[in-house]
Amino acid sequence: MIDHFDLFGLKQTYHFLTGTTSTPSSFQSPLLYRYLRHPIMLGFVIAFWATPTMTAGHLLFAAVTTAYILIAVRLEEHDLVEVLGDDYREYQQRTSMLLPWPPSKDKQ
Repeated sequence: MIDHFDLFGLKQTYHFLTGTTSTPSSFQSPLLYRYLRHPIMLGFVIAFWATPTMTAGHLLFAAVTTAYILIAVRLEEHDLVEVLGDDYREYQQRTSMLLPWPPSKDKQ
């Protein structure tokens, strides 16, 4: 989780200009992130496939963007494991990547 100051680079700029170092945020999994690791990407996939009329062009669009999302999520998770280490590995074990299954009792 990052705040808006991180997102827009303001916190990094402040620390660079003042010569200080920032402390990394602790790992958190609020709300939907307790049930799946990428709820925003699931929303995009649903939006791409939910159409009253599936034309050939829309089918191609939905298939290509879904493939792109699956590849991007894998790359992002690789980076998250590097940055967050064991905390994120445990989170991967507890939660599903894109399907909202409730966490199992033995994995909590």
